[in-house]
Amino acid sequence: MDIFELAAQLGKALKEDERLVKLEEAKKAYENDKELQKYMVEYEVQQKALQQELTKEERDTMFIDIIQKRIDELYKLIMEHPVFQKLNDTQAEVNELMNAVNSTITFNITGEKPSSCTGSCSSCGGCH
Repeated sequence: MDIFELAAQLGKALKEDERLVKLEEAKKAYENDKELQKYMVEYEVQQKALQQELTKEERDTMFIDIIQKRIDELYKLIMEHPVFQKLNDTQAEVNELMNAVNSTITFNITGEKPSSCTGSCSSCGGCH
């Protein structure tokens, strides 16, 4: 079996891992949440409006303050939205998994424990 076949097997195994399954579900929920998508679109529009105003020679500081206030409100609405929080949480879990997988691969190549090794195998994705 060559290295690419092994990589394909690893990819398939990862795809079936519950953390990646949950991430896909969280992505779908994010994409299908109309309220959250409305906030995201408005946030982008407000950011563009702010950038346009900031590039003008004669800036309307009152207008800039209004836009910035709305951007801050939208940011809070987005960050506190349960669907967005779920997406962030599941993405963090997948990042931890991928770091553990990469550390395991590195260990098996170099024979050295990852620099983030705490010595406690209970906090690790594995190096054996």
